[in-house]
Amino acid sequence: MNTLAFANNDGMLAVRFLLELTALVCFAIWAWRKTPSPWRWVTVVVLPVLIGWAWGAFAVSDDPSRSGETDFETPGPLRLLLEFAVLFGAVAALYHAGFRRAAKWLLAIMVLYQILAYDRIGWLLSH
Repeated sequence: MNTLAFANNDGMLAVRFLLELTALVCFAIWAWRKTPSPWRWVTVVVLPVLIGWAWGAFAVSDDPSRSGETDFETPGPLRLLLEFAVLFGAVAALYHAGFRRAAKWLLAIMVLYQILAYDRIGWLLSH
């Protein structure tokens, strides 16, 4: 039985990967616009790297949308909170960086993705 039938198909995984990259760029934009110089050069690199590290390191073992490996075994609901914090935090970062129209569009895309990936949310909540 494949419980991630839709969320785990190649198209949805590609969209998810693009949303992850977009989120990291949004945090970098926010860091660039909100951090005074010369620290902006540091924060524009460090913030997305830290977020990307957390995204990759804290995972549910045997997650079929990933390799199944994890550095830090994370309960599914906690992983779901991490994913929401990163994806919707990117929307907030973009909004507070002054790109309000883009943030609204990104929010619509993020919500649509989460609706379409409902089976992944269910999987995470049950693990």
